[in-house]
Amino acid sequence: MTDPLTSELLSLALEAAGRAGALLRDGRPADLGVAATKSSPIDVVTEMDIAAEKLITGFLAEHRPADGILGEEGGSTEGSSGIRWVVDPLDGTVNYLYGLPTWAVSIAAEGDGETLVGVVAAPMRGETYHAVLGGGAYLGDRRLRTRPAPPLDQALVSTGFNYVHSVRSHQADVAQRLIPRVRDIRRGGSAAVDLCDVAAGRLDAYYERGLSAWDLAAGDLIAREAGALTGGRPGERPSRELAIAGTPGVFEPLQALLEEFGAWHD
Repeated sequence: MTDPLTSELLSLALEAAGRAGALLRDGRPADLGVAATKSSPIDVVTEMDIAAEKLITGFLAEHRPADGILGEEGGSTEGSSGIRWVVDPLDGTVNYLYGLPTWAVSIAAEGDGETLVGVVAAPMRGETYHAVLGGGAYLGDRRLRTRPAPPLDQALVSTGFNYVHSVRSHQADVAQRLIPRVRDIRRGGSAAVDLCDVAAGRLDAYYERGLSAWDLAAGDLIAREAGALTGGRPGERPSRELAIAGTPGVFEPLQALLEEFGAWHD
């Protein structure tokens, strides 16, 4: 179900994610520290984020020099081929900094406004997820399907919190209102992993405000290709304003509640 272009893109994404994952897993220094901050003093970048992005962007540029690249840590270039790579070299940086295992490398390839290929490698789990548009989602060689939908009050839902205080305070209010309406809430710390967990049937749904394209691109495709519904506010695609993924039957009532609770604004 893949054409030569998407086959090539998938092969490159898998190779790049595997190399970057190995670098991050095996090369993490014992005295790892913060190299820079982003949106706030607790939104951090480590030297390993930067090293992993350089590895990925260099590898992709070597094999497809005409492609564009959008990278979280600034490794962005314009391209002329119509293909753009969207790269998060280390999704879950704070987890990685503290030695927690929930982090991932996320690589997607876009063309004509659509995500064509997505790969999420979670080295500490020993797992690599991938999807091709129209070709299904996989964990290794195993095809993924979302869980059968439970009633919303029996749904396990994951979320995340922004590093800007004013945003996360409202997110906490939304979560407080949501908790009595669902089975429970999880906070894993990596959007890419959460989206893959929806695809793998480990979560019924996931939502978050404040995500960027590199957080979403690969995981959103993997979730959709596993049968999940994804979106933002009603009638809209996932965006920085709000991103939701869930099994059909959970997605719709969850989206309605998040709209009612104002999850899309601060």
